[in-house]
Amino acid sequence: MLEGKIGRIIFSRIGGGEDLAEAIKKRVEESGVKAGLLMVIGTLKRATLGYYREGTYKYINLDRPLEIASCIGNIAIDEDGETIIHVHVVVADENGGAFGGHLMQGSPVGATAELVIIEALDVNLKRIFDKATNLKLLDLE
Repeated sequence: MLEGKIGRIIFSRIGGGEDLAEAIKKRVEESGVKAGLLMVIGTLKRATLGYYREGTYKYINLDRPLEIASCIGNIAIDEDGETIIHVHVVVADENGGAFGGHLMQGSPVGATAELVIIEALDVNLKRIFDKATNLKLLDLE
């Protein structure tokens, strides 16, 4: 377990048409945040969600307008110093049907999305590749 303090709270708007996953990572990198939390509300034109199963991701493509009902994640750095965002999202369609999973590239913003980044200070969040799961897991040592 690691413990840190809250640093800056950064607010950013993501414009229509921007890929949500790419836009989040870009804004995190521009802000210089190396560890933290993030939240997003807004809409998507369509979504690609990932589901982890037995060492690999399976994908679902939702090719219709969606409302972001919940979108949360964390920010860390991998062994090579690359920013890693780990984001899960729940989206709803016009009939109230909900779908959730790992936010993948291929999810363009609809009208707008609003991103909040909460910086964690005095903590080194690092992701290390784990061969058993084929994932970059948080190293909390």
